[in-house]
Amino acid sequence: MTTPSNHADDDGRWREAGDRIATLLDASASGGALARERSEKLVREVVDLYGAGLQRITSLIDPELLVKDDLVASLLLVHGLHPHPVERRVCDALDSVRPYLGSHGGDVSLVEVAGDVVRLELRGSCKTCPSSSVTLELAVEDAVRAAAPEITSIEVVAAEPESAVIGTDSLFEHIRHEHRDHAWHAVPEVAALAPGEVGGFAVDETVFLACRVGPDLFAYRDHCPACDGSLAGSTLDGGMLSCTCGAGFDVVHAGAGIAAGHLDPLPLLERDGVLSLAGVAG
Repeated sequence: MTTPSNHADDDGRWREAGDRIATLLDASASGGALARERSEKLVREVVDLYGAGLQRITSLIDPELLVKDDLVASLLLVHGLHPHPVERRVCDALDSVRPYLGSHGGDVSLVEVAGDVVRLELRGSCKTCPSSSVTLELAVEDAVRAAAPEITSIEVVAAEPESAVIGTDSLFEHIRHEHRDHAWHAVPEVAALAPGEVGGFAVDETVFLACRVGPDLFAYRDHCPACDGSLAGSTLDGGMLSCTCGAGFDVVHAGAGIAAGHLDPLPLLERDGVLSLAGVAG
């Protein structure tokens, strides 16, 4: 029987399949234009074959059962067989990240889908949070594009009177300049934390602290702004994280400090059924 960890490894491997195929196609170009053309034709034939098989399956099985699996759902999208319209898929994607945004004092809703453009409205986002914009990019934009790959543009409307529609490219330009690389990393071990527990973990060069408050998990960089040191040894009481230096932080509400400072939150979300952390290189 396949264990959850093996299943997570399989999901990660298939998520990277597109990149591997593109690399192989590029490598085939070394054999000349004809070799590249034949390779691309072979890929198209295989894709069409599996597409025909998926279409046959959807005629025999309720597609609603199939879309419960993220990998199968993504294949249905590729072949235009997904049973849900883009509006529902976008709404479902926003629902998946709404609890995380709520923990940071924000919310998001769908304004409309116009062709291949999605317009979203932001409400009550945490203005003092140093990672609020990064959160939007890594959580909301990532979720929407995964659920609706046919979308080419996401426009954001902040819910203030002076707000205007701004394209995501402009909105995130300064973020991408300061944080050149980011990626989602599977961290299934974090799920083992019991309510009230705190654990330190490392992903690549990023050390972070995970806290479980009731059923919810929150992640922050391992840095206390009060003592400028590590949060190792911190204790959790309810939603309050206490550093060994005595400083307290509300982990449920974006890590707001009681006396000084503000913790730096990292998106910790379930992606393709696997708990994952968005690591941002600064």
